[in-house]
Amino acid sequence: MMNSRLAFVGGGSMARSMVGGLLANGYGPDRIRVSDPDAQQREALSRNFPVTVTEDNLTCIDAADVIITAIKPQNMKQVLISLHHYLKPSSQLLISIAAGIRTRDIMRWADCDIPLIRVMPNTPALIGYGASVLFAGQNVRLSQKNMAQNIMQAVGEIAWVENEDLLDAVTGISGSGPAYFFRIIEIMINAAQKNGLDPELSKNLVLQTALGATQLAKDSDLSAGELRKQVTSKRGTTEAALNFMENSRIEAVFEDAISAAIARSRELASELGEE
Repeated sequence: MMNSRLAFVGGGSMARSMVGGLLANGYGPDRIRVSDPDAQQREALSRNFPVTVTEDNLTCIDAADVIITAIKPQNMKQVLISLHHYLKPSSQLLISIAAGIRTRDIMRWADCDIPLIRVMPNTPALIGYGASVLFAGQNVRLSQKNMAQNIMQAVGEIAWVENEDLLDAVTGISGSGPAYFFRIIEIMINAAQKNGLDPELSKNLVLQTALGATQLAKDSDLSAGELRKQVTSKRGTTEAALNFMENSRIEAVFEDAISAAIARSRELASELGEE
């Protein structure tokens, strides 16, 4: 994998996080190319990473073993159509990290049988704590799956699904999930300030509590429910707060919110695929 030549089509934040993670894990900068039409993006890439940066997608993908399309979903069709004459199905792997674009649509726009892997990452990949879920198309070899796995492990943890439709559920949980946690953090910080704590202390307490609880849940053999019960004393302050949440149907609110995200993921896939 370390000798594979990588081409990132699109140099936005997710591509930069992946490039940074790969370099930090010892990947040779001479094996990485990135293309982006935006001059500021290219300048930022060149300033931060010793990799080849270009405006031209064709120059970027030439001689690449792996092509990673790190572009906005609405731009995928146009980019793939412009590249399809230059793709090499016998020797290249295509990895798409564009949310909501189905493999059948990517293959239709690419107009060839290039091996394809879809990835649903999330924004904590920017600091190496991402959660990425991968789905391999029919033409993907085991060596190519291993290659994609190693690339995505440079920015966090990974998992595979065998049913592409499950990526919609993944989108609703881990893809959109960071925003749910940010909202909870925001609410708790606001509540702390309303109850007299200064802004800095409010932020520090909430963030450290979130970090500590997450690490405890990750390291413990106990379930989240069991850990919750350990903190909840009979007739205590935690029980009072949790009872209020349950009476406010907090579980139903979260379930409905996640269902809305999943439904929207399916809608976007249909809308973008029809273009």
